[in-house]
Amino acid sequence: MQGISATPASPNTAVRWWLIGVAALIALMVLVGGATRLTESGLSIVEWKPVTGTLPPLTEAQWHEAFEGYKKIPQYRELNAGMTLAEFKTIFWWEWAHRLLGRFIGAAYLLPFLYFLWRGALGAELKRRLWLIFALGALQGGVGWWMVASGLTQRTEVSQYRLAAHLILALVIFAAIVWTVQRMKARPPVAAVPRLKLAGQLLLGLTFLQIYFGALVAGLRAGRAYNTWPEIDGAFIPSAGRLFFEQPWWRNLFDNVLTVQFEHRMTAYLLLAVALWHAIDTVRARAAGAVVSGAWWLAASVLVQAVLGILTLLYQVPIDLALAHQAVAIVVLTIAVVNVERLSPRRVTALSEKLAPQAG
Repeated sequence: MQGISATPASPNTAVRWWLIGVAALIALMVLVGGATRLTESGLSIVEWKPVTGTLPPLTEAQWHEAFEGYKKIPQYRELNAGMTLAEFKTIFWWEWAHRLLGRFIGAAYLLPFLYFLWRGALGAELKRRLWLIFALGALQGGVGWWMVASGLTQRTEVSQYRLAAHLILALVIFAAIVWTVQRMKARPPVAAVPRLKLAGQLLLGLTFLQIYFGALVAGLRAGRAYNTWPEIDGAFIPSAGRLFFEQPWWRNLFDNVLTVQFEHRMTAYLLLAVALWHAIDTVRARAAGAVVSGAWWLAASVLVQAVLGILTLLYQVPIDLALAHQAVAIVVLTIAVVNVERLSPRRVTALSEKLAPQAG
């Protein structure tokens, strides 16, 4: 991502706070989505009604109709046969809240965006970036239904591939907003050593990769298997025959419960090692104070995330630890994005590209 501007003009505070609010809502959305997954609630609403679906069932007849729709899918027949209406309502409310929050985020983004466009509060480059983020948000709604649809006919859960795509797209949108907010902040230029910038980019890439593997773990319920640490399946590194028994071999990376959990663990170790090395290297390179402190905060957050991951595994994925693990992943991603932005040069653009005056 390139910078929006590096000019003496004051950032537009109203725009920044709006974007910070949207980013916070997306973080909340990810956590509600995690709770929906952990409570096995994601398939409780079997239709996609972007407008009329805003309202939940309001009468007893409507509740029974929704319940009858759920009874037609494999998850009910194979896992929840005999579920009562009261039990169905519990999982229904989780999924309904998840979808309602998605609609609310769409409105919270679009309406202020249109207002700022009307007031002329956005520069040309910022407008292009915000339109792109809006397009990604619209795409996310379709990806969410594409994910749910994978569990309505032949499976008892959604596809782990689609679950991972849904989560990653949400966090790409989140990261794009965090980056944009950072680019709008006035700060002195940072003369970064090229290797520090490269390490920051590597850490951001590893963070996304680790989150992707975490989504596969969630999709396969792999956290409920191999609940030992540091050994997994009786060894620190399982045998190749156990890791790669499916054909073609690459399917093991996405479908084999042991392999998916193993790659999630190994990526965590690599991420922690690179984060610590990067933090030490910023000190050795005598980088700016903000860069050094940001690198150490990143290393510390990755360490906390690793500890939470181990505890979540050992206790077989209790919902409180699992959600804490997911929340800290968002913190790690936020710090990683800020770290890369600090290490990235900003270009000075023409006066027409400056942020517009304060909207009010």
